[in-house]
Amino acid sequence: MSPTSAPTSPDPVLADFLVAHALAGPGEAARWTPLAGGVSSDLWRVDLPGRSLCVKRALARLRVAADWQAPVSRNAYEWAWMRFASRRRPDSVPELLAHDPEAGLFAMAFLPPEQYPMWKARLLAGEVHVATAKAVGETLGALHAASAGDPALAAQFATDDNFHALRIEPYLLATATAHPALSDILHSLSERTAATHLALVHGDVSPKNILVGPSGPVLLDAECAWYGDPAFDLAFCVNHLLLKSLVVPGRRAELLHSARALAEAYARCVDWEPRPDIEARAASLLPALLLARVDGKSPVEYLTDDRHQLFVRTVASALLRAPAPTVAGVLDAWATAIETPTGAGGDRSD
Repeated sequence: MSPTSAPTSPDPVLADFLVAHALAGPGEAARWTPLAGGVSSDLWRVDLPGRSLCVKRALARLRVAADWQAPVSRNAYEWAWMRFASRRRPDSVPELLAHDPEAGLFAMAFLPPEQYPMWKARLLAGEVHVATAKAVGETLGALHAASAGDPALAAQFATDDNFHALRIEPYLLATATAHPALSDILHSLSERTAATHLALVHGDVSPKNILVGPSGPVLLDAECAWYGDPAFDLAFCVNHLLLKSLVVPGRRAELLHSARALAEAYARCVDWEPRPDIEARAASLLPALLLARVDGKSPVEYLTDDRHQLFVRTVASALLRAPAPTVAGVLDAWATAIETPTGAGGDRSD
């Protein structure tokens, strides 16, 4: 198996884990199916007689072209984040079943895609519903508000090293290396983000990690959980909606409206600091994350058109040099640029 390929059969340790935690009987028939989507963990659907569940195990080397190492202890923090979320917003995460922190794995309920479609798949298929984005913003803001100013959570999730390895280095610092002229700005953003500790951050609020459930959004993949800057989560998610506005035919207006609705719903939950403060941090992080998804260690797989990549580099670089004070300001700049004759508005992907 190459460093970037997923396994086709489970490690026997995983089956032993199910038996040890009474999730499967000794010798009970089980069908293991690898699930796609992640670069940082092995994820399996396990079908047992009359029931199904998921098993997730963290990888020491992530499945990307660049050399990206990360501690497997992040699996325990993901489990802890999901436990936190399940107590505050029970419908916002899958049911948790069992955890082995030493092995870096846990089991949770399997949510059938017929009832819980992935938000990313819906968006790329052109199914853009502003209400979904609004619900994501409200859920994220409520979880941040519930965790803000909590010294016990701050101590439990003092995962600065994990967050540096999984987010600051591969996104902000790697992008600084790729863009020397922006290096000082990106390093400054990295330092500010690392030094801000206000609420419990998920760290990977991406449409690929959000299921559209019957009772609202369900968040997955909290491996980057960290008590830090909540502006990172807001910027990270809005970033994806902007990038998809380049490649989803005919749904650009709805995607930009969704980005605004998400940010506005989130802002209504902010009660732990002045709203202009978190708005300014999110607005300055957003162009850095846009640029990172083109030139960082984990570029988005769907942005393959050279013109789209150039557009992201151009707009993001300008916003890094002259930051907008609010997320809405970033969205205005993006929308204006995309509709100019030299922007991305006239190509075949619209």
